[in-house]
Amino acid sequence: MAKNEVRFLNPPSAEVKKKKYCRFKKLGIKYIDYKDADFLLKFVNEQGKLLPRRLTGTSLKFQRKVSQAVKRARHIALMPYLADGLK
Repeated sequence: MAKNEVRFLNPPSAEVKKKKYCRFKKLGIKYIDYKDADFLLKFVNEQGKLLPRRLTGTSLKFQRKVSQAVKRARHIALMPYLADGLK
C-alpha cells in the first residue's frame, strides 16, 4: 500500500440534495388555519418544538404565520405545549 493512498472505511457518497421549497407558496396557501392541528403537527417535532426554516424549507413570511398559528392552537388547547411522544 502506497503512502499517499487514502482508504475509507465507508466509500464517500455523493449525496444529491433536494431543493427546498416553501409549500405555502407552491400550493398558493395564503391563510394558515390555527384550528387545523393535524396540519400544524407537520411543523412540530416529537417534543412539541417548532421545526426551523432550514429543515422545513418554509419561507420567512410563512414561518412567522406558522409559529403564530401554533401558539394560538396551544393557547386554546388544540395542541400541547409539551409532549413526550407527540407523533
